[in-house]
Amino acid sequence: MQAFAVSLGIGLLIGLERERKPDAKAGLRTFALTALLGCLAALLGSKTGNVWIVPAGLLMVALMMIVAQARDRQDDGDPGTTSVVALMVCYGLGALVWFGQATLAVMLAIATTVLLYFKAQLHGMSERLTHRDLISIFQFAVLSLVVLPILPDQDYGPYNALNPQQLWWMVVLISGLSLAGYAALRIVGNRHGAPLLGFFGGLVSSTATSMVFARNARADAQITPTAALVILIANLVLILRLGIVIVVLAPSLFLPLASVLGIGLLMGLAAVFLRWRSLTAAADLPLPEVKNPTEIRTALSFGLLYGVVLLLAAWLQDIAGSQGLYLVALASGLTDVDAITLSTLRLFNQQTLDAAPAVTAIGLAALSNLVFKSGLVVAIGGKSLARCVLPGFALIGTGFVAGIVLFA
Repeated sequence: MQAFAVSLGIGLLIGLERERKPDAKAGLRTFALTALLGCLAALLGSKTGNVWIVPAGLLMVALMMIVAQARDRQDDGDPGTTSVVALMVCYGLGALVWFGQATLAVMLAIATTVLLYFKAQLHGMSERLTHRDLISIFQFAVLSLVVLPILPDQDYGPYNALNPQQLWWMVVLISGLSLAGYAALRIVGNRHGAPLLGFFGGLVSSTATSMVFARNARADAQITPTAALVILIANLVLILRLGIVIVVLAPSLFLPLASVLGIGLLMGLAAVFLRWRSLTAAADLPLPEVKNPTEIRTALSFGLLYGVVLLLAAWLQDIAGSQGLYLVALASGLTDVDAITLSTLRLFNQQTLDAAPAVTAIGLAALSNLVFKSGLVVAIGGKSLARCVLPGFALIGTGFVAGIVLFA
C-alpha cells in the first residue's frame, strides 16, 4: 500500500508541472495514473515471474503518447518528445518504488520536475555557452569518464605514495570544482557585480582572479575599490573550496579544520563587509579571463605537481616528522594550496599522519598562499590597491594563525 502511495505522489508531482502547459497531452491525472501503472506492473511481474510485463507496459505508455502527439500536434511547433519521455520516466519511477527504491525514485522525480520546470532558463543557459565553454565540458568528460576508469588502482613508488587512479581522481575533483566556477563565470558575466565575480572567480582560481583584477586596478584607478572587493571575496572562496575537498575526502577532519580556517573566514568576511560599505559606486568590471581548468595540459600539470608534492610530503614526513611536512606546506602553498591539501589528506587517510599535524599543515599552506598573493597585489596592483586589500588579507592571516595556535 505504501509503495502505491509513493508512486501516486511521484505522478502528481511531475503531472502538476505538466498541467501548466495548456496543450499538453498528459497532465495531472495521466501522470498519476501512469506512476500507479508502473508500480502495478512491477507488482504483477514479481508475483507472476513474468519479467516482460514491466517493459511491455513501458512500451504501451510510449506508443500511447506518440499516437496522441501525432494526431493532435501542439500549436507552438513543439514535437512533444519531452512529454513522451517524461511519462515514460514517470512509469519507470512507479516500478522502481515497488522494487524497494522509493528514496531514489523520489529524488529522480524531483530532478525530473526541476528539469521540466526550468526549460526556458536551461535553454538560455545553453545559448550563452560558447564553443570554448562546450570544449571545456567535453574535456572534463574525457578526464573523468575516459582517463579515470582505465588507470590502475594500485600503489607504486617510494612509500607506496603514488596510486594512478587516486591521483587522477584528485585531478578530476579539482578540475570539476574549477569547471563549475568557470562555467558560472562565463554565464553570469560581469552583469551582477563584484560579489558573483569574486565568488565564481575564486572557484576557478583565486590566484588568477587576484592577478587579473590587480592588473586592471593598476590600469584604471577608478575600479580599485571594487577590484579589492573581488580579490577579497575570491580568496575567501578558496577557504570554501578547501572545505568542500575535505568533506569529500576526509570528513572526520572537517570540524578540526573548520576551527582553524573558519576563524580566518570569519575575519575575512568582516573585512569584506567593511570594504562593501565603503564602496560608493559600482564601476564597470572587466570579466577575468582565466584559463580553462579542464585542458589536458592543465590537468597533467596539476597531476604532476600533486604527485611531486605527495612524494615530498611522504618522504619528509618519514625522515623529519611533522616539521618536514610543514616545510613542504609552506613551500608548495605559495603557488598552489590544492596539491598540499590533497597530499596531506591522503597521508591522513593512510593513517601515517595524525589529525593535528594534518590540520596544521593545511593551515600553514593557506597562510603561505595568502602571503604570496599579498606580494602579487603589491607588485601588480600598486600601492593604491595594496592599501585596500592588505588590511583584509592581514585579518584573514591573523585568523589562520590564531586557529593554528589554538588547535595546536
